[in-house]
Amino acid sequence: MFRSRRVAVAAAAFILCAAAAIAQKIVWSPREKPIADQIGGLRQLPDDVRARVTKELALQIRQLPKESKKIALAGMLANLSTEGDFGGDTLQEVATTLAEALRQRPGGPVAPYVELAQLARYEHVEVSLNDPQLAAAFAKLEADDQRRQQADFTLADLAGAKHSLKDLRGKVVLVNFWATWCPPCRKELPDLETLYTRFKDQGLVILAISDEDAGKVKPFIAAHTLQFPILLDQGRKVNELFRIEGIPKSFVYDRSGKLVAQSIDMRTMRQFLEMLSRAGLQ
Repeated sequence: MFRSRRVAVAAAAFILCAAAAIAQKIVWSPREKPIADQIGGLRQLPDDVRARVTKELALQIRQLPKESKKIALAGMLANLSTEGDFGGDTLQEVATTLAEALRQRPGGPVAPYVELAQLARYEHVEVSLNDPQLAAAFAKLEADDQRRQQADFTLADLAGAKHSLKDLRGKVVLVNFWATWCPPCRKELPDLETLYTRFKDQGLVILAISDEDAGKVKPFIAAHTLQFPILLDQGRKVNELFRIEGIPKSFVYDRSGKLVAQSIDMRTMRQFLEMLSRAGLQ
């Protein structure tokens, strides 16, 4: 997942930045560096190979001594493990490794606890860690989701037409946060277009929200065939309303306006179909 530029600057000292950026700031031991290098190269691997290597890296991190930088490595791996569909068993190994690292060295920064809570809440892995910071992270996610359930906004698209979330009751709405500079965002856009073409006559509306200015978004959209509205949130008010700290992120509301599914990262076609099925689209 790519963090928003504002959040990435604020979090640059810890694991929620891109793996490559972190690898440049941390001095790894000889045993840690090969693992960090492999994590940094995960995006270059085919998906089936990436799933296998991710699981292997989780096990290698678990075998490091307690005094090593296990939390940093486990957090980097967790941050990349949700960019697609690498299987529940892979995510379980990643979550187990991060939980073990936090158990061995508790009481550190909040970020890895939030990462672990997200894996449990949104990717449905099992987490065995009795820690007040993890409980606080779960409470934060619950509060964020309640805020998203009550959210409303009005934004203009590239043509100047305005779109309001609450006005779309009776439709299935997929709200997607993205940016032109974000590779996982660009990767999932063709699948969103395919889904829109398939389900628009059944009432699917896709609202793709970027916090960039029109001068950056318009040339990008002109080079791609996208029929659904592209909305601009230059002041980031809607991003902040939805508590967006990394992109891409997607939220699905059913016809009654209930938030029924969300993603914490890039989704594949299969994963998007599963999300839409919770709103009644098959």
